[in-house]
Amino acid sequence: MYSLPRLCKVDTPPSPTSPGLLQVLRQRARLWHYSLRTEEAYVHWVRRFVRWAGGRHPRLLGREEIEGFLGHLAAERQVSASTQRQALSALLFLYREVLGQRLPWMSDLVRPVPARRVPAVLTPDEVGALLARLPPPPAVEGLLGRLLYGTGLRLLEGLRLRVKDVDFARGVIVVREGKGGKDRVVMLPRSLAPALREQLQAMHALWAADRAAGRAGVQLPDALERKYPRAGQSWSWFWVFASPAFSVDPRSGVERRHHLHEKRLQRALQCALRTTGIAKPATVHTLRHSFATHLLQAGTDIRTVQELLGHSDVSTTMIYTHVLKIAAGGTRSPLDALAPMPAPGPAVPGPAVPGALAGPAQPAMPVAALSWPPLPPPLPPVALEPPPCFRVMPSCTAAAISAS
Repeated sequence: MYSLPRLCKVDTPPSPTSPGLLQVLRQRARLWHYSLRTEEAYVHWVRRFVRWAGGRHPRLLGREEIEGFLGHLAAERQVSASTQRQALSALLFLYREVLGQRLPWMSDLVRPVPARRVPAVLTPDEVGALLARLPPPPAVEGLLGRLLYGTGLRLLEGLRLRVKDVDFARGVIVVREGKGGKDRVVMLPRSLAPALREQLQAMHALWAADRAAGRAGVQLPDALERKYPRAGQSWSWFWVFASPAFSVDPRSGVERRHHLHEKRLQRALQCALRTTGIAKPATVHTLRHSFATHLLQAGTDIRTVQELLGHSDVSTTMIYTHVLKIAAGGTRSPLDALAPMPAPGPAVPGPAVPGALAGPAQPAMPVAALSWPPLPPPLPPVALEPPPCFRVMPSCTAAAISAS
């Protein structure tokens, strides 16, 4: 008697639209201690890659599809080189760390080199005018803007300051887990010490109200919350710039008080920029560029500026020396050595036409008399129809940004 053959189980890849693939991607990103923004960026690019490929699973795609997607971003979407590099990094992370594929062609993919741009820098007078338009301390916008310019902090580095990181006795601020997960120490401007003390007093009242209401403590980095369960409720770990409202932690799902949203200062600075009339594309990060440039102008050593900014390589700090090049600001132009241009005045009559008879000046002839054949009479005015009305439809592609 013959037995029926067993049916072979086909190992079909899971659906790319299922949350399983993206969930594994998030877990691997947290295993590598990537920031929340990097995790969200990688999930975004993987989702776009799958949609561009027609919904096929990444296991069924290879080098041709990745190069085609990167070419689509560069040619059709016209993204920058840095954006294209981020998309490539997300796809390589997907194939190497999530799908477990380490193929030789992955090392042969060309990474576009981003162009080095000279940063926009404000003069000291422009910085003073811009900060004067912000609400003065103890308003949080004015205090935070002056703190970023006075210390060279990035926006999120300033927003994530804890109470324990401000040392009034030593006159320093400790930056924890900056860009690249590095710590550094910057100066505390003495002119901001009174305003910072008032800010801490206001935050202490907010912290006391949370403790009385039995609210959850603030978020702690890594596994400190599990190791020290009550540390998040202590005053030393509270935010220097805490948000007035509560929000849900995107990773743990706990409703707690977070720091201020970065849009708070960005909107205030753009309003101040419009009122000052500064014709430069300045942002909040321009305050950091101006901080480094003004220190170099004052004679500060470039190694000191490198440590204050938290750069791993001095070549990154050297970008600010391009703003101070002698060829751009100190060398005299050869045009300035020429004779000065004459001041504008009445028109000087030109040289006499050879063969012309000397005599009194004749009145100028009208234009119609100089034309041949004679000009036709002007046409009667025609009543123009009013232009059609166009209705501008609002955009429906606003992207939701999660605060980290």
